[in-house]
Amino acid sequence: MKTATATLENNIGSGWWAKRQQQMVAKVLAPLSNAARGVLRLTLPNGNSIEFGDHPCEHFNPVIVLHNWKAVRKAFTGGSVGWSEAYMDGDWDSPDLAMLVEWIVINEEHFGGMLDSGKIEGAFQKWRHQRNANSKRGSRRNISYHYDLGNEFYQQWLDPSMTYSAAYYSSEHQTLAEAQYAKYQRIIDLLDIKDGDTILEIGCGWGGFAEQLCSQKKVKLHGITLSERQLEFAQQRLAKAETLGDAEFSLTDYRDTVGQYDHIVSIEMLEAVGEKYWPTYFETVQKRLKPGGRAAIQIITIEDKRFEQYRSNPDFIQTYIFPGGMLPTPDKFKEQAVGAGLTVSDEEAFGLGYARTLREWGSKFHQRWEDIAPLGFDKRFQRMWHYYLTYCEGGFRGNSIDVYQFVLEKPTAQ
Repeated sequence: MKTATATLENNIGSGWWAKRQQQMVAKVLAPLSNAARGVLRLTLPNGNSIEFGDHPCEHFNPVIVLHNWKAVRKAFTGGSVGWSEAYMDGDWDSPDLAMLVEWIVINEEHFGGMLDSGKIEGAFQKWRHQRNANSKRGSRRNISYHYDLGNEFYQQWLDPSMTYSAAYYSSEHQTLAEAQYAKYQRIIDLLDIKDGDTILEIGCGWGGFAEQLCSQKKVKLHGITLSERQLEFAQQRLAKAETLGDAEFSLTDYRDTVGQYDHIVSIEMLEAVGEKYWPTYFETVQKRLKPGGRAAIQIITIEDKRFEQYRSNPDFIQTYIFPGGMLPTPDKFKEQAVGAGLTVSDEEAFGLGYARTLREWGSKFHQRWEDIAPLGFDKRFQRMWHYYLTYCEGGFRGNSIDVYQFVLEKPTAQ
């Protein structure tokens, strides 16, 4: 560590500003030397390189290229959010950003508060996150922010089914489209959906699950979304496909649903609910299920040991991608479900499948950028989305986040 720190100081220069720079470097960069796995190579603005960590691992030695010192200043004041903003602004790069994120996740406990925000910036980040609370009005605004970027945008890089959630891979030879089909099929099989059943889909997206289910079963499905663009696409899909004759889609908040259903499906929607409204969500699921009914919930979760830090320090995703969002831990998910009078009858985690899904999306996004840009998106947007997709991929690879499919059951009437 001394060698790396001394080398850093030698590359900063001298003068009053250099002393301030050294303080920033001591907080943001020097702790990297404590890494217990893998070696990070840092290329400085002057072209010199420094290595951090004494435990090299084959194929797990990430690289950071600092184009200027602004990246360190932004990370010093803004923590992990500031570091992500520096990437969006082009202040630093990495040839394999997902590997870098995974490396940080795995070694994070050795870095102390390296990427904690300063008091002022941290307070601002919390205030901004609180403003995005998911009241009925806030939920519609937050969903629109992300999902109403345009159907043309998502069509460029999602698979043909327009599925924007983790695929379920069982073979290295599966395509993304095949794995998405397998995910939907697993949900259909888990719930043992039969002809004549009624289904409520909370967060229907662009209608991919509904199309697959209705092509196999004669069911009555009601899919709800808060995205006007998703609704438009799903309804057009409904008009074109004879198999969707018993499906309907509407712009409806989950809190405004009525009636009871044999089954509920909710695929990666709970993440957008917000912790304050978790009880309301699970109470809604319980009320909308018929006695003996079952719900399949696919949900991204966060590691138990990270939850308290995460809930009190909004991250890049909550700030720039999914405002108002909040991930539960697996245990908190189950606590909320049981508290609402539901039982958990099945669960499976498949986080590495999500990492593979994200890599597929990221590759397609990069390939199609020349077609995406004319839709009205600039270079900063491109870098933000590249950071988003690789940030999540690295999180799944490092096990800081996971994805589960849970089956919940409502007891039969006594």
